[in-house]
Amino acid sequence: MRIGVLAFQGDVSEHLRAVDEVCGRGTAIPVRRAGKVPLCQGLILPGGESTSIGQLLESTGVGREIQDAAHSGIPIMATCAGLVLLSREIEGNFRVRQLGLMDILVSRNAFGPQRESFEADLDVVGFDRPYRAAFIRAPAITRCGQGVERLAECGRWVVAAREGNLLGLSFHPELTADMRFHELFLEMMGEVK
Repeated sequence: MRIGVLAFQGDVSEHLRAVDEVCGRGTAIPVRRAGKVPLCQGLILPGGESTSIGQLLESTGVGREIQDAAHSGIPIMATCAGLVLLSREIEGNFRVRQLGLMDILVSRNAFGPQRESFEADLDVVGFDRPYRAAFIRAPAITRCGQGVERLAECGRWVVAAREGNLLGLSFHPELTADMRFHELFLEMMGEVK
């Protein structure tokens, strides 16, 4: 089993570490160029700056490979800016070259700028206890399509959702010691931890 972590920017090493912790060493690989995505049975799109990542996805051809992987059923977990890229629509912004995979409308930086970053306890569908989430210049899901399952909310915003093989998170699960979202992602890949 191999899980690719998009490695243009963001918390790449933290996601690689989290995957190795949940799955075992050597499972996670960084994806920086075309040709790596087809070798993976799962993909993680980390945070960063969505406009820059979107441009790199297009110019390298990795974006097309991710779209093909998603359409073939490969599980994808997207966090923070990754969620923006995964979305079908972005409120008031036409510069981001998103992948358009998940039937959601996203508001970039919905919770405010970097200095307004925070942590919150979330009640997550399927989790037996609250999940402490770290929000850093986080986006929020403002509309979910019919096939999208809302997994968690923070205030009036949806912050975790799933649509088939796609898992979108507004926050950074790689920055905590709680690996339940990475474990959920592994379950989505058909593996039992």
